[in-house]
Amino acid sequence: PGKCLECGKSFKQSSHPISHQHIQTGEWPFKCGQCGKRFRTSSHLLRHEQAHTDKRPFRCSDCGKSCKHNSSLVTCRR
Repeated sequence: PGKCLECGKSFKQSSHPISHQHIQTGEWPFKCGQCGKRFRTSSHLLRHEQAHTDKRPFRCSDCGKSCKHNSSLVTCRR
């Protein structure tokens, strides 16, 4: 469904060539409204935006600690 316009690489999902092209061109189109930091993908921007909130939706069932990211919770459980 998708192909990079820069190098011709083919992708199975139509969103992947867009992310890939940002890497090829050095483009960082997604900007944080709070601090101005830029990201190549919208998912990276969304993850970053959590840093500007006090929300900690992931809670460890072992120790009770709350985390902003699920990956931090996985590390806690080790």
